[in-house]
Amino acid sequence: MTSRRKFIRQAGMAAAGVGITMNSFATGKSILGANGKINVGVIGVNGMGWSDAKSMMKLPEVNIVGLCDVDDNVLNWRKYELAKAGTAVTTYGDYRKMLENKDIDVVIVGTPDHWHCLQMVEACSAGKDVYVEKPVGNSIEECNVMVAAQERYGRAVQCGQWQRSVPHFVEALNFIKSGKLGKIRTVKAWAYQGWMTNIEVKPDKPVPAGVNYNMWLGPATRRAFNENRFHFNFRWYWDYAGGLMTDWGVHLIDYALLGMDATLPKSVMAIGGKYAYPDGAHETPDTLTTVYEFDGYSMIWEQAQSISNGNYGRDHGISYIGNNGTLVLSRGGWEVIPDEKRMEAVPLRSTKESGLDLHTRNFIDVVKSRKFGELTCPIQAGAHVAKVCQMGNISYRTGGRIYWDGSKGLFQEKEANGYINAQYKNGYAVPKI
Repeated sequence: MTSRRKFIRQAGMAAAGVGITMNSFATGKSILGANGKINVGVIGVNGMGWSDAKSMMKLPEVNIVGLCDVDDNVLNWRKYELAKAGTAVTTYGDYRKMLENKDIDVVIVGTPDHWHCLQMVEACSAGKDVYVEKPVGNSIEECNVMVAAQERYGRAVQCGQWQRSVPHFVEALNFIKSGKLGKIRTVKAWAYQGWMTNIEVKPDKPVPAGVNYNMWLGPATRRAFNENRFHFNFRWYWDYAGGLMTDWGVHLIDYALLGMDATLPKSVMAIGGKYAYPDGAHETPDTLTTVYEFDGYSMIWEQAQSISNGNYGRDHGISYIGNNGTLVLSRGGWEVIPDEKRMEAVPLRSTKESGLDLHTRNFIDVVKSRKFGELTCPIQAGAHVAKVCQMGNISYRTGGRIYWDGSKGLFQEKEANGYINAQYKNGYAVPKI
């Protein structure tokens, strides 16, 4: 049986199938200091940024030395949690001050999506390696800028798509590549999230004590404070994110692309809306079906909030529908359903290891070795799937089928091209690399 380490390495190498050129990665000496420790600072400690930090803290060579957040209530609580565990940290309200700390080697970016590009680029330019949460960018332009920044500054940049480090995901990928399914004509990815219910309309309120709201907004449109847009629910507003498509979609569509060695689609058509909660406060669709056209096959993305019963009885997953059978993959495992006895069934296979822990382990290993080609999800891979998800949202927002011209890096439709670039406000500018 193939080893876990080999599984994870193969997942990273499979990224080459989506147009990633590892030749751009540099190699160098380990950054380990005299004490053999890697000092980590965390920007955004309320959600996944904190989960990422806790995962890295399990590694003996990692020190969490700095925390940054615009909400003092969250920041002080995290500092207290670490103090109880015997870890003293410096706290920051402005991430730029953290980046000035030359003792910090690695930065985790766990902020809302509209901040990822600026903070990753500035961290790289400050000489830090970066673990950036998904989706890496909130626009196609930002994704391109982030790739260019990694290549210019030569830093290790891992994207938080930890499913790439789950052994049974890699095992399923290897089975798909074996050709046993026959020609695959349709790939589906879906997220039916029953626990995501309505967001009721709430009035604007004064900014809560301890919150630097102007810093939280950053390059986004200036608006009065509304708790619906703050913390977790930011993902349902176009100013900051892309809804379920860029929340769960980047995880699942990522493997749909990997299994097919897909580049960018020829065309995209998305249909959906606020079908479950038409009067809800959210802007992004709660129901969406998106069809991506590739040469010789199509990929379908489905999402629904407040419904749990998705395809094959799973609330999320990816299916590869071939002439001989269908492979169904989710976080719970993978199996093969044969078509009319053309192949043998494969019963459910799964692993119990933490994908997040394996993912942060891979990142820290590469931080030490400087062998960037061994990253399980480098920025090039994260940017690729984020762009595919952005294309789906652009089709939805323009209300029609859109066609991509890869030679120009543009859509054929003028209205769709209006969504390619980030629209920074408040004196912020997209980084020039």
